[in-house]
Order: sequence, then structure tokens, then C-alpha cells
Amino acid sequence: MNLLSVGASYRTAGVGTLERLTIAGSDIPGVLQKLVAQPYVGEAVVLSTCNRVEVYAAVTGFHGGLGDVCGVLAEQSGIGASELAGHLYVHYDEAAVRHSFRVSSGLDSMVVGEAQILGQLRDAYHAATEADSAGRLLHELMQQALRVGKRAHAETGIDRAGQSVVTAALDVAAGAFGGDLGGRPGLVIGAGAMGALSVATLTRTGVGPLRITNRGAARAARLAEAYGATAVDFADLDTALRDADVVVCATASTEPVLTADRLAGRDRPLVVLDLAVPRDVAPEVAELPHVTVVDIDGLAASRRTLPAAAETAAVEQIVTAEVEHFLAWLRGTEIAPTVAALRTRADEVVAAELRKLSSRRPEFTEEQRADVSRTLHRVVQQLLHSPTVRVRQLAAEPGGDQYAALLRELFDLDVPHATQADAVPEIGGQA
Repeated sequence: MNLLSVGASYRTAGVGTLERLTIAGSDIPGVLQKLVAQPYVGEAVVLSTCNRVEVYAAVTGFHGGLGDVCGVLAEQSGIGASELAGHLYVHYDEAAVRHSFRVSSGLDSMVVGEAQILGQLRDAYHAATEADSAGRLLHELMQQALRVGKRAHAETGIDRAGQSVVTAALDVAAGAFGGDLGGRPGLVIGAGAMGALSVATLTRTGVGPLRITNRGAARAARLAEAYGATAVDFADLDTALRDADVVVCATASTEPVLTADRLAGRDRPLVVLDLAVPRDVAPEVAELPHVTVVDIDGLAASRRTLPAAAETAAVEQIVTAEVEHFLAWLRGTEIAPTVAALRTRADEVVAAELRKLSSRRPEFTEEQRADVSRTLHRVVQQLLHSPTVRVRQLAAEPGGDQYAALLRELFDLDVPHATQADAVPEIGGQA
């Protein structure tokens, strides 16, 4: 099996495309099952956030796996294959490992260093585990990616130097009020993960009084209680909007929640932060007087605050070291079937010689045959021990795959696992 990652993000696609590509949480199990049902895909994890949709897959061939994954994404999104190809990036083997670690550490985020992606990746991994679509390869990749993300935030200052997407949006919004949002009445629409993060960030910024509304009233009430805010019934949204200066939209709705009719007639400034994909705010809202809309596209175009170069470099060093650690593990697992086949061949030779001995020396007792058998097995085990230990060590080093191939050639071993992958050079970048 080889690793393949295919996706689109704010770097390669606008909000309109990401809206069509985004996969609702309730749909992810079905998409995972479609992926692993494809001929070249053995394992799959789907990561879908407000500004990226990615598939991590274990595949038996590059071209076949890429075609399978793109086919599922095209079917799910309704985007034609040729149009979709222009927005996708593709990473293979080592490049796929590196990409996953850069994602988990926040290096590939719209706001470099934001920590929210780590929780989103964890959720994606849990969804794949529950759907039984992650096998040994993706279990190891996801677990190590999560460890890399934790290391990045624990051992460097990248999270302090960077900002969350919500913080970045608020920085843009503050410009409409002279640079300060303190004391401005706020409203958060949506009480999911992004809504909760928005409430926490608004509270820390000093926005208030703060109201929260959600279609599920119980969740809004729990979130409001946790932050000293006020829960508002979703049926009273229009009233809550009239009282707010700052509105954050972060729902999972497939249709716009805020329309021009709903916000028409404002006579004082209103800043609306649309952090949802698909968008919660209808495009025509941005044309209304006194209303400023900040969405994912706007944030991508105004990436002004970046972590210090030293912090970014420190995280890149962590990623590089962890990629090599993962590749060493991977090379070690690739030699294992060859070593097992060699030991099986040795056992077969011993068994054949014992059968010959039994036919030539029928006078041997069972005890004598057992002694001869134990002696032969010990000799073979001692002869194979040092070479197999050493070849495992060598296989974990760069270029170690040659040792497995050499063993197969020398002993004429048939190891099906070793010939499944296409002979395709490493690929990293856009397709």
C-alpha cells in the first residue's frame, strides 16, 4: 500500500468551489464507504473543514488510486472531473506524509499556527475509525500527525505567534469600528465547534453583551451558560440581529441564513463574519449600506499576521524529523513480509529434509526424530537471526527498500505485498 492525499483548500479554490466540495459530518461515513469500495483504495480518512477538503488514502497504485479518489469527490460534489482537477493538489508517499504533518501543525492553515485544525483532524480520524475505513497505514499516519501537531504547539511559539481564523476575522472586523470591538454587542449564530470557538474569542476580545442562537436551543443554552452569554431562540433571530454590531455566522446550513431582506434598513455599522462553508451569508448582503461582510475568501486575501520566521522554522524542523521517523517505520514494515517469507522458506526446507530422513532411517524413534528436528531448527534460526536483524535495521534507513528486493531475488521469494504498488516517482503538488 502507498499513501495518497488529494484535496482542495483556500490555496487552490474559492469559497464557491469549497462550498460544493464540503462534506457534512453526517455524510462522511457514506463517503468513506464509497472510497474503500473503490478498486485501488484500501483505507481512507476524510478531512472537511471551513477552508479545506482532503482525502488521505492507502492505495495499491498511484494512477488508479488518484482516479478512484477524484471520482468519489466529483460524484459527491457534482463538479465535473476536468473542472475539479484544476482545484486539487495531490501528494504521494513521502510528500503525503509531509503534507499531513504540516496540516496538523498549522503550517498549511490560512492563519499559520492556528490550533483548531488539530481537533478537526482528530475528529476526521475518529470518523474513519468508527467507519472502519482506516487500516494499519492510516492509523499510524493519523496518530503520528496528531503527535506532530501537539509537539508543534508544545515546543514552539507558533500558536502564540499565529492566530485562529476567528481572531483573524475579528482583526479585519475591528477596522470598521476604529480598531476596537470592546463593548460592541455581538451575536453568534451556530453553536458547533466553530461557534464555540467564536464565542470564546469574542468574550476574550471584550465584545458584549454577547448573544448566541442555534436551531438546537439546548446547545445554545449550554454554550451561553459556559461563557456568561445569553441564549436567544432561533425564531427571534431578526430581533437579535437588530441589536448586534458584530455577527458571527458558523452554522452547518446548506442555505444562506442571512439574506439581504433580513439585514436591510441598517442605519449604523454592522460587521458580519461568515465563517461557514457553505456560506451562511447571501452574496447580496455585501452590497447593503452600513454592512461589512468578511468571509473565508476575504481572509485568504488578507493573510497579514504570520508567525515569526524562527517559530515557523522550528515547526518545519519538527515536521522534517517526524517525517523521517514515519518513513523509517514504513520501511521497516515493508521488509517484514520478505523476512517472514524467508523464514517460511527455511522452515519448508527443514521440513522436507526431515521427511527424507524419516524415509531413509525408519529405525529412528520418535524421540530421536524430535531431537534431530530441534537441532535443525536451532541451526537455521541461528543462521538467520543476525542477517534478519541486520536487514531490518538497514531497511529502516533511506534507500532501505533495496534490501528487501535483494533478499527476494537471492532466495527467489514470492512476496505478493511487495509488488502491489505502481512504480511511480514521488509526486507532491497540484494535479
